[in-house]
Amino acid sequence: MKLQNLVSEVDNLKSRLHQYRHLQSDKVTKAFELEYTYESNRIEGNTLTLQETALVVEKGLTIGGKTLQEHLEAINHTHALDYVKELVQDKTPFTETILQNIHKLILQSIDNTNAGTYRKIQVLVSGAKHIPPQPYLVRKQMEDFFIWYNENKESLHPVLLSAELHERLVTIHPFIDGNGRTSRLLMNLVLLQNGYPIAILKGDTQSRLQYYAALEAAQTTGDKQPFLLLITANVKDALERVLKVVGE
Repeated sequence: MKLQNLVSEVDNLKSRLHQYRHLQSDKVTKAFELEYTYESNRIEGNTLTLQETALVVEKGLTIGGKTLQEHLEAINHTHALDYVKELVQDKTPFTETILQNIHKLILQSIDNTNAGTYRKIQVLVSGAKHIPPQPYLVRKQMEDFFIWYNENKESLHPVLLSAELHERLVTIHPFIDGNGRTSRLLMNLVLLQNGYPIAILKGDTQSRLQYYAALEAAQTTGDKQPFLLLITANVKDALERVLKVVGE
């Protein structure tokens, strides 16, 4: 399907959802948010199941056989998502400080030294052809990232804006760790700011490979179409799921 057609479908679904806003319950929202935390961490190799993630996040329980880091990843992602929701509620503009705060929450108690700070060493992404920029280039590329955002935030369709920011941030890879989770939270910050539900990228093997392949196409060939299609399809899926829950 062509991107523009998919975007039009998303717009229609969003208009329909707007009529049912009053029927959306906190319980449904919480379930989607928990699933998002589980899937986003799963993409990065966290082995907690959805049920285990719920026990860690909602009950404060410790799961036998799982590492402390896996527990912290679930808790931290939940806190970072709560922070994103507060930003949306308070209509706080997105800035570099906000981005660093999101990342700080992701790495809290896992790597406090690097939490919220740009990397000072070269990194390689396992299994990827794309090599992130040298550390001395990160600051300049992040300045360009925010210039691009401020130039396009009013004119670009919100779903495409969210996807572009996601891809651009992951490509710069400004942090030592937590770039994927931070990029997906940024994507959802933009979506929530514009009245869309949270888009959940799945962490199963097939979905993860599709996600990485679309990212790699953007990074190595400059063809962003597969990635923009993937994110837009995920937003469409999120809208359809919420509409189904509210009974349409």
